[in-house]
Amino acid sequence: MSHAAARPRARQGTTIALTILALVIGMGTYALTGLGKQGRVPANLALYGSLFAVLFAASLLVIRRFAPFADPAVFPTAAVLTGIGFAVIYRVRGDLAAEQFTWAAIGLAAFCLTLIVVRDHRQLDAYTYTIGLVGLALLFLPIVPGVGQVINGARLWVRIGSLQFQPSELGKVLIVVFLASYLNAKRELLRLATVKWGPFRLPQPKHLGPVLLAWGLSLVILFVEKDLGASLLFFAIFVVMLWVATARPAYLVIGALLFAAGAWFGYANLAHVQLRVDIWLHALEPANVNLFGYGQLAQGQFALATGGLVGSGLGLGIPYRIPFAWTDFIFAAIGEELGLLGTVAIILLYVTLVGRGLRAALACADGFGKLLAAGLTAAIGLQAFVIMGGVTRLIPLTGVTLPFVSYGGSSLISNFILLALLVRVSAGSARG
Repeated sequence: MSHAAARPRARQGTTIALTILALVIGMGTYALTGLGKQGRVPANLALYGSLFAVLFAASLLVIRRFAPFADPAVFPTAAVLTGIGFAVIYRVRGDLAAEQFTWAAIGLAAFCLTLIVVRDHRQLDAYTYTIGLVGLALLFLPIVPGVGQVINGARLWVRIGSLQFQPSELGKVLIVVFLASYLNAKRELLRLATVKWGPFRLPQPKHLGPVLLAWGLSLVILFVEKDLGASLLFFAIFVVMLWVATARPAYLVIGALLFAAGAWFGYANLAHVQLRVDIWLHALEPANVNLFGYGQLAQGQFALATGGLVGSGLGLGIPYRIPFAWTDFIFAAIGEELGLLGTVAIILLYVTLVGRGLRAALACADGFGKLLAAGLTAAIGLQAFVIMGGVTRLIPLTGVTLPFVSYGGSSLISNFILLALLVRVSAGSARG
């Protein structure tokens, strides 16, 4: 057997072994949760285990056929997170488990379809502005009268007939593809630094337009949709990708200054931003512990403290006392029942995804692929950091979901599409 033929075979073997391990971890977590919660293994364990096995096997076959050189750790890592998320959702809201499984199945189908349709990531580079316009349309679709829905004070959702979804999740992926293509085409202009500003050199003011435009769009999202999380993620992803494209630290400084200005302006003019900051600063004050909003963050803090080093045990805690523990605060629910060790394990899984994504970006030969992999990786890493930082009171809570873990169809499907694109770039990088 030639060396070229052995490489994909070895990668596929590693992917299969790691995916089997992911299935064991996910279903083992589900079984232990049932034992702790009800004193017996869930009656549908075999059913869910078999269905997850079929879905994972189908995904592996698609990877083997259409992306044989793909990074062997990317898909299994996401599979572990999906399985753990399913078990924890069953723990805190058992009635949502079947629905979450359905969304996971649809997400895996979208993963396979993306790999089948996008045979080479470079073909996306030909549709720069089309993809960008569709991405922007999805970001701003919730503000359309009669379509957008206000839930918990934010205008994030769209209802069309009986279908309700969050279009910004898919819009985020498309915006990353657009930015990768646009910045790859304009990188030389953005790199050209002729204006000295302190210790930094900057390009001509006319070339700073994209930075100001991204900043303005993030403020529009913040003001019109009241979506602090999407606004923060959109601008942060753009700044990271701009820095990767140009290798100019000055863009990080400009981005930080614009973010600080936008945050101050939002705090000064938007009541919901002021409330988020107030909750962040005063959630544990006795007078606030039982208030809505304050109480959510306070209960999350109590859950993490109760978990200690090893947790109370799966199914043995009381994470259901945390409001919306299955979405925004699922990380706190994990911390209560699996302790510091469990939360560190979750963090390390995201570190693995980010690390493998950056490795694919570094190995990719074309500029578009480098930026695409870096942007997709930044989207996962930043979103995970923002929600975990909010739950632990490192930063104000923004209300985004924990990728692959939190309950939600829009998030799960879009993240599997994102994962497929990352797998595609990693396959192209390894193939050379």
